[in-house]
Amino acid sequence: MKTYSTTAIAGAVFATLLFAFSAFARDRGALNGAWTLAPATSDFAGQPVVQTGTVTIADRDGIISVSRSFVSEGATETFFYKDVTDSEHGATIRTRKDLKSKTAWDHDILKVTTTQSGAITLESYALSPDGTMTVTVVRPERKPITLVFQRKQTG
Repeated sequence: MKTYSTTAIAGAVFATLLFAFSAFARDRGALNGAWTLAPATSDFAGQPVVQTGTVTIADRDGIISVSRSFVSEGATETFFYKDVTDSEHGATIRTRKDLKSKTAWDHDILKVTTTQSGAITLESYALSPDGTMTVTVVRPERKPITLVFQRKQTG
């Protein structure tokens, strides 16, 4: 029967926690960058199809910026909006009297909650195993949609 010292056990536990924390931190940073919508692999749940779209995410020192730009089928204008929040300190950004946004990490999923005129929209951003980013959008009185994005190629 082998015996182990408490120092060895503590070291093993510390190493495991350190590895888990670094993997967790790496997942959050993996969403940073510019992403392009892949409409053919997205599920619009019967809503107007978004023809083109980009999302740019930047999480630096707990300040999260999420910029989105979309052009929907039959639309004559581009919709652009940006949220910048301090998720570490629970800050909420108010861009108009009736519009506020808040971001928060739920493990490795970035969640953006937007309240406009009392209606709450929840966007969940997650990295898929194939390297794409999946965004689930839940809005009141509509079916949830799932948007798939590919990392934008530079150059």
